Amino acid sequence: MSKLSKKFIIFAANAKTYFKMVKVNSKRLKSALAGGLTGAVNGLFGGGGGMVAVPILKNMLGYDDKQAHATAILIIAPVCAVSAIVYILSGYFSWQVIIPASLGTVAGGLAGAALLQKLPEFIINITFIVVMFAAGLRMLF
Repeated sequence: MSKLSKKFIIFAANAKTYFKMVKVNSKRLKSALAGGLTGAVNGLFGGGGGMVAVPILKNMLGYDDKQAHATAILIIAPVCAVSAIVYILSGYFSWQVIIPASLGTVAGGLAGAALLQKLPEFIINITFIVVMFAAGLRMLF
């Protein structure tokens, strides 16, 4: 991982502190900056923007847990669509993988959205933390 990537991750993790330091008070400006940060992470790493969006939405914009998770999906959807178009036009895809994976993703998305409505916020938070921690460990090892 490059030095710039590490600095960017540290910035993303401490976004609330940085925004307080520069006294950014406009919700629209904060939203635009949060979107920019989310898009930059997604573009830099080829994914993960939604994982960054959730803590930003909670800590910087004051969303509750369920709103943050649902909004993160809606924020990242256009970025994913644009990325998909670029990757398809560049030939970086396999129809043998895309079709079954897309069907699984839709089914998983429906199941996850249903669970989000039913599970208490504490369980959602713990699950999110465990998934992020596991993903970080997986990247290390």
